[in-house]
Amino acid sequence: MEYKIKALVFDVFGTVVDYYTTIISEGEQWNQQKGWQVDWGAVANAWRGRYRPFMDRVMRGELPWTKLDALHRMALEEVLNEFQMTGLTEEEKEHLNRVWHRLRPWPDAVAGLTRLRQRFTLATLSNGNVSLLVDMAKYSGLPWDCIFSAELLKVYKPDPRTYQMAVELLSLQAHEVMLVAAHQADLRAAQAQGLRAGFVRRPLEFGPHNIPDLTADSTFAVVADDFNELADKLGA
Repeated sequence: MEYKIKALVFDVFGTVVDYYTTIISEGEQWNQQKGWQVDWGAVANAWRGRYRPFMDRVMRGELPWTKLDALHRMALEEVLNEFQMTGLTEEEKEHLNRVWHRLRPWPDAVAGLTRLRQRFTLATLSNGNVSLLVDMAKYSGLPWDCIFSAELLKVYKPDPRTYQMAVELLSLQAHEVMLVAAHQADLRAAQAQGLRAGFVRRPLEFGPHNIPDLTADSTFAVVADDFNELADKLGA
């Protein structure tokens, strides 16, 4: 199948990087240092679970515009209390919060992105703030051509303006841009703005005991199990 796609824009958290196992890995070090017996898989999901509700509060005007780093920190305070992790200094809390800057890519991500970049322009299209996305790219070797963030508009996906921004900044037509994501609601929001949809399944995003529904929407242009299969299907 011939695709007239010129650029791929990527959801990042869960699609490109694996926050669940990264947080577990770093959390086990905290357990050793502090003598805790914290279930860091549960922490990862509880922390991530506050992502959308906090962003929704911003979008409803209940909170002023707040970048994701600060929302993560607000959520962290709730998670520390929920899991009774006490005694952390301000410096330690800040280091823990910046785990989101150190997220590791899925095993196929860097190789797949490198292949795709030979044929397409690659950019993030994330709710992560710009500095977070830059740090993550440098830490994990993610080969982006551009960093696009909802922060540039001071809104959060799925606000239609985020998808329109990516098309405009790339000087392309909407149908020439594909959003690649593991989250079908994000893809459908992009489709509503004329972008193509590339669904990449990430069954372990929430850990091995929380497998999401991976049945793909039949309207998606391409469905793949990893970035190398995506590259195959897009002819890269």
